[in-house]
Amino acid sequence: MDLVLEAVAVSLNLIYLFLLMKEKISCWYFGVTASVLSIYIFYSSKLYSEAILYVYYVVIGIYGYQLWSKNQKGEKALKVSTISLQSHVLIIVFGGVVASVLGYTFDNYSDASTPYLDATTTVFSFIASFLEARKILSSWLFWIFANLATMFLYARQDLNLYLLLTVVYFVFSIVGFREWRKSYRASFKN
Repeated sequence: MDLVLEAVAVSLNLIYLFLLMKEKISCWYFGVTASVLSIYIFYSSKLYSEAILYVYYVVIGIYGYQLWSKNQKGEKALKVSTISLQSHVLIIVFGGVVASVLGYTFDNYSDASTPYLDATTTVFSFIASFLEARKILSSWLFWIFANLATMFLYARQDLNLYLLLTVVYFVFSIVGFREWRKSYRASFKN
């Protein structure tokens, strides 16, 4: 694996995460660029679900940018919000089913190295990304779970810089949750 390319992608991802926590629209530029680099890295490592995930990150980065830019066009600003417990249960069940199907598919029809873990982290990262683009507070809780599981995946594949990045993501997911919770609570005071 090209260590320099991995280092560049990791650096861009860290910038993205920092700006995301601060709710800065410029985060999406760094996220999309890092995702494009990551597609190549994960495909080369035979982590196909992760490669698919990063294709999705490119798409969700464009979507997130469009949603967040509404504030700059004089439209109603997107604020941190929540969803119901029932919605969370449906999301988790849906994610579990999709992860099982994807894991089975890669287990039986590809040379994927850890198909079920890879599929699970991918599906729940899809979910977390979508919720994040919509500024749903619990997106950070999904990230905490996904990042914890992803640490094991990257350790198995000897993707050490991505493992380090994911440890940072895990910690920042906790910080991000706290930051967005403050923002959510502050929106009621205004």
